[in-house]
Amino acid sequence: MNKVFKKLVVAVVIILTSTVFINCDNTARIKKDKVVTLALEDNLDHTVKEETTTRKPIVFITGYDKGNETFYHNARAYFKEQQFEIVEDKYSLEEVITWLNKNEEENPYGEIHIVNKSNPYKGMTLETTIKGERVTSESLRRNITKGTLPTLKESVNANSKIIFHANGLGENTELMNTFKDAFCADELPNIIASPYFSIFDGEFTKHYLAKPHYVFYPTANSPGKTDLSKEIAKKYPEEKDIDWYDALNNEEERFVGEAYTSQFTIPLKFILDYHNSDEEVPSFENQEEVMDFIEQELYLEIEKIKIPLEKFRWSYVIKNSKLSITGKTTGLIVLKPLIKPYGELQHIAPDTNNKRLYAMN
Repeated sequence: MNKVFKKLVVAVVIILTSTVFINCDNTARIKKDKVVTLALEDNLDHTVKEETTTRKPIVFITGYDKGNETFYHNARAYFKEQQFEIVEDKYSLEEVITWLNKNEEENPYGEIHIVNKSNPYKGMTLETTIKGERVTSESLRRNITKGTLPTLKESVNANSKIIFHANGLGENTELMNTFKDAFCADELPNIIASPYFSIFDGEFTKHYLAKPHYVFYPTANSPGKTDLSKEIAKKYPEEKDIDWYDALNNEEERFVGEAYTSQFTIPLKFILDYHNSDEEVPSFENQEEVMDFIEQELYLEIEKIKIPLEKFRWSYVIKNSKLSITGKTTGLIVLKPLIKPYGELQHIAPDTNNKRLYAMN
């Protein structure tokens, strides 16, 4: 019965989602029809249509640094130096859209920058609504369907760029498409993000892009840098210019284009309540049995993570009728700065018009 109910819920969501897509597509078509009509009228009247003057670029800082982190501090300093307007303390998409609506003017924005610390495995830290779920394609689609996000007004036009500085977001096609619907307006703006990492305040350049490479191990159970370097070399055989062992031991770019490593952890927790179940609460003898159970009972959740089960350190606790399973993995990211393949050794400029560097929806 539960399985049937879940399928019904998914079906309803898909239907409602389709409605949202249709609305945005209709908007786009209406916009195109208007453009054609206006163009014909202009030709008949022998008048020249004036170009729209765009407003000064704006930057939303959607998080804050913890501990020794400096991502937001560095991004803020970079955009301040560019003399862009900076908006602080907006931690959700709801707050970003609400701010844009409240500060609407006749002229649209040319560029709206949204800075958010993230990576493809941990996801975005940006919230959907205030104190709501973190943004994923599923959570964002859910909030669009429910109508809990405000509708963007006339802050943008078809030439506007909403540029996300969120590491690896450009590879997440599904989320990029969902952002397109979240920013659905009379004229649809361009949603832009890079599949690469955005690095601010580097040793040699204030802003550059770097290609990420990942290797994982169970937290507190590292096999050592030698074995990890062999594993990551096997994972990325096309990368001939990186000395993986050196890169894993290097924490910063010491010369232009040098590969270096940063680290992050991913914690997981599953709580299963057997209070109203005919099944007994399971117990396990070792890690292998825990992983077997997860693979059988929680495979859909694990598929979303895209990290092998054996890369986590697993533990479990049974309290009354509840089984809590926790896992933790450590990820090492080897970042290879993008440099020009010719001339003087220097970083490639992060040009948002360059489709090799940025995905555009």
